[in-house]
Amino acid sequence: MNNHLCPCLSQRPYSECCQPLHKKQQRAENAEQLMRSRYSAFYLGEVDYLIATLHPSKRRLDERELLQNTINTTQWLGLKVLDHQQKNELAEVEFVAFYEDSPVGQLHERSRFTCESGEWFYHDGIILPAIKLGRNDPCFCGSGKKLKRCHG
Repeated sequence: MNNHLCPCLSQRPYSECCQPLHKKQQRAENAEQLMRSRYSAFYLGEVDYLIATLHPSKRRLDERELLQNTINTTQWLGLKVLDHQQKNELAEVEFVAFYEDSPVGQLHERSRFTCESGEWFYHDGIILPAIKLGRNDPCFCGSGKKLKRCHG
């Protein structure tokens, strides 16, 4: 996976994008980078990273089991970041994560993040309505094809 493009669709190799965060060699510099690395962690099954980047006040006793269930039952297909707003230690990132669901489902969310002692944490998110995709738009999976010729 090291030389492959990162699942977060940054167009960078995984080894230069989300892997250093997953391996605790770096910290996320901002909320968008953390959100992208969390998407990649869901994609790759990095449960420990997902728990570590969830704010401690939001962790549940069964968090590992819930995350593992999501990972086992969801095939992620692509990510589209729509907005990132940051003010000091608070930030919001709006994104759409696409997943396999007869044929494609969407998780459209405005996520909230906080930075404490230089470390970003995911707090929670508001689920938003699915976005409308045009048949001639680039496919969300990063293939470079039009949606109608790929996942459309």
